[in-house]
Amino acid sequence: MDGSTIVARNEDGYAPINPIKYIVHEAKKQTNAVFKSVTTGVEVPLPDEAYHYTATPQADQSDGMWEESGINQYNVGMSSAETTATNARVLGYDPLVHDGIDEEAMLTLVLPYVKTAKEGAARLGKLLEKYGTGECNSIAFNDQNDVWLLETAGGHHWAAMRLPEDTYAIVPNQTVIQEVDADDTDNFLVASDLVEFVEKHHLNPDPESFNFREIFGTQSEADAYYNTPRTWYGQKLFNPEIDQEPTAQDMPMTRKPAKKLAIEDVERFLQSHYNGTKFDPFGTFASGTEKEQRQYRSIAMDRNQCSSILQIRNDVDSDHAGVQWIAMGFFAYSPYVPFFTNANDTPEDYKNTTADVSVDNVYWLEKTLSVLIEPKYHEYSDIIHAYLDGCQSYARQRVEQADEGVDAAKDVTQYLTDNNLQTAKEISSRTHKLFDTLVKKGLNLSKTTWEKGQNL
Repeated sequence: MDGSTIVARNEDGYAPINPIKYIVHEAKKQTNAVFKSVTTGVEVPLPDEAYHYTATPQADQSDGMWEESGINQYNVGMSSAETTATNARVLGYDPLVHDGIDEEAMLTLVLPYVKTAKEGAARLGKLLEKYGTGECNSIAFNDQNDVWLLETAGGHHWAAMRLPEDTYAIVPNQTVIQEVDADDTDNFLVASDLVEFVEKHHLNPDPESFNFREIFGTQSEADAYYNTPRTWYGQKLFNPEIDQEPTAQDMPMTRKPAKKLAIEDVERFLQSHYNGTKFDPFGTFASGTEKEQRQYRSIAMDRNQCSSILQIRNDVDSDHAGVQWIAMGFFAYSPYVPFFTNANDTPEDYKNTTADVSVDNVYWLEKTLSVLIEPKYHEYSDIIHAYLDGCQSYARQRVEQADEGVDAAKDVTQYLTDNNLQTAKEISSRTHKLFDTLVKKGLNLSKTTWEKGQNL
């Protein structure tokens, strides 16, 4: 609605617990620096200058940083990565490698060294070709003009696509890029030997086109129940006029939404759990059978860790154009807090995430709330939604106030840092009050409650 480009992601773990923190890396000079992965052992020489950037790494970095999402000083956003799959036929000719660049290293190796979204896709692609990867992933980039999506294929191949103007794409742990024109370098980037690789090994089922999804992706039964329903629901929200089945394998990658989208629309999707349908695991207004409620993999779920909306705005000056909206915990209950990324620090309760449970940091506070809320979701629903709406309105006010005052600031970076701290402090305060309210309400909902004067 305001001309922004947006990349948004939900980070899910393989289990409900994977503590995350939000940090800032300052720009630095680093002559002869080399990155070495603690998981694969790969060593990658680094450029001499690293740019300022934000990141959402794991609190425990014994198996890598896993920085996942952030925006750098040139207002380039990066989301890395979203796990996908390459089909077995392709893997027969280009197997995954286990001493290359995996998800845990991608953002660290790319975001501090690029000035545009396209440069981000190109740098990552070159690294994948040279060092290989042991995983299949999709990685998204945005700047003030463009959104690019890169998808890996096998150990060394990849393609990247610039999203058409005024469109959105939903990428649900599945290869989604469709038609690729390797000659159109304004809109596509590909591995240097991608076309020849496909021709040599007879991988294209339809030689009249070059459909990346059909050539490299999977269209399995698992996709139909784990992945495509999330695309179906997102397209149902943004294009309600379209009739599709949740398990359809032919849903288009991009669509033009029925109306322009705002941050709140993106949040609604990222926080959703098939709301209003019979597939809602919370069994709300359109409740289905127990089997139907568990039929499809929900978007908001207990494995949620950290959600980021990377917004690069075009209606303000570049020194405060980048905003990273962050929610932690179980996103159905967690507010999105806006952080201007031109900042030199993050709030203590966002960067002090511990391995053990502590409501003194936001990650564990939100995770603890989900333990309280889920068993009594319907009893708490009105309270939760009033809290989320109030936090979102407050967040909007804070962004507006910061925009209005930035021209008078002597030090813009410090001004925005202070603004971030104030915004986060207020929302954290509201979250602690919610915690207090829910604990007290929960105690009064106990099945063992015995009313005074109740007959024996």
